[in-house]
Amino acid sequence: VYTRDTHYENYMQTQEGKNLPVPHCIQGTGGWEISSALPVKEDSVIFDKPAFGSAALAEYVKEKAPEEIQLVGLCTDICVISNALVLKAFCPEIPISVDSSCCAGVTPESHANALEAMKMCQIRIDGLLDS
Repeated sequence: VYTRDTHYENYMQTQEGKNLPVPHCIQGTGGWEISSALPVKEDSVIFDKPAFGSAALAEYVKEKAPEEIQLVGLCTDICVISNALVLKAFCPEIPISVDSSCCAGVTPESHANALEAMKMCQIRIDGLLDS
């Protein structure tokens, strides 16, 4: 299952665009596409998400009721944490983990802060290097 940050030509007029004035993931552009390096199969489920977190993803996961959920992606401190918390709210009894070695934040500090926040919400953080 994949999510795809999805914005439109009016991005700069949206609340997100006013607060994060960097047009990105505009539908139909190369930056919107899922990387060809990822194993997206023909039957993969893709959720276009116009917001940081995806309620549609959470509804889908709640219906499928997997034994566990693992998240990876960009940006740890925006989309990953938002989806992790939405999934935790929709599926509080399904163990959720984030592989921190397969995530990146806007800055190393905000990446670390997001991981710490998710830990506090009982989301397991994998891939951490002991320091």
